[in-house]
Amino acid sequence: MINTSQIGKVYLVGAGPGNPELLTLKAVRLLQEAEVVIYDRLIGKEILEFADSNAELIFVGKASGHHTLPQPKINTLLIQKAKENKRVVRLKGGDPFIFGRGGEEALACQEEGIPFEVVPGVTAATAVGAYTGIPLTHRGTSHLVTFITGHSAKGKLPNLQWDLLAKSTHTLVFYMGLSTLPLIAKELMFHGSPPDTPTAVVQEGSLRGQKTVVGTLANITEQVGQQQLHPPVLIIVGEVVKFREWMHWFEEQSSYEMPESPTLIA
Repeated sequence: MINTSQIGKVYLVGAGPGNPELLTLKAVRLLQEAEVVIYDRLIGKEILEFADSNAELIFVGKASGHHTLPQPKINTLLIQKAKENKRVVRLKGGDPFIFGRGGEEALACQEEGIPFEVVPGVTAATAVGAYTGIPLTHRGTSHLVTFITGHSAKGKLPNLQWDLLAKSTHTLVFYMGLSTLPLIAKELMFHGSPPDTPTAVVQEGSLRGQKTVVGTLANITEQVGQQQLHPPVLIIVGEVVKFREWMHWFEEQSSYEMPESPTLIA
C-alpha cells in the first residue's frame, strides 16, 4: 500500500497561449509554490519567472520531428518527482485537456495513485480569435465551432471525417497545422467546401510576433508561403474570418504594450 503522506502532488497547469497576462491567478499561485516545474517548448521565460527561484525547472518540450522526452517518459518523470514528495507543476501551453496530452498525464498519475489537479488555461483558439478580431461564433453567422488537430502523432494529416467538416457552415479551427495546411485546404475543397471560404492563419497569437494572413481555401497556402510564417500557428476557416476587417485591434494598436514572443529556455 502506498503511503500517501510521503507522496507529493501533480498540478497539470494550462499556461495559455504564451502571453503572461493571460495566465490564471491559480496558475501563478501554483508556480510560486511549486518545487518542480516541468514545462513545454512554448513556455517563455516571462512565465517561468513566476516560479520560485529555488524550484527545479525541467524542460520537456516538443517540436515538429523532435521530442526532448517522449510522452511515456514525461509521465514517468511526473510520477517520479511526486513520489519524492515534491509539489510538481506540469506547465503546458494553452489548456491541458485541449490537444495538450493532459489526459494521458492525468491517467498516468491516477494509475500510480498520485494525487493530481487540472488547472484550465486559455486555449489557443479562443486567444487567437480574440487577438485577431475573429469571433469564433457570431449570431447569424456561426453557431458552432470545432477544434481539430492539424496533424497526427506521426506528424501527418489525421484521418478525419472531411465530408462532414467540409459541408458544415460553422467555424473550423485547426491546431498545429502549418505543415499540413496545403492538405487541409485540399481535403476541404475536395469534399465540398467552396474555394472562396474565408481562411486565416495566425502566427504567435497574443504575442509581439503575432502575424495574421487572411485568404481563402483556394489561395491561403500560397499566401502563407509568401509571408514565411513559422510555428506556432492556428488556422481558422469560416465566414467569421470576414469580421476581422472591422474587429482587428491588436496588431495595429501601436499604443498597446505588446508582450514579447516567448524566449524559449531549453
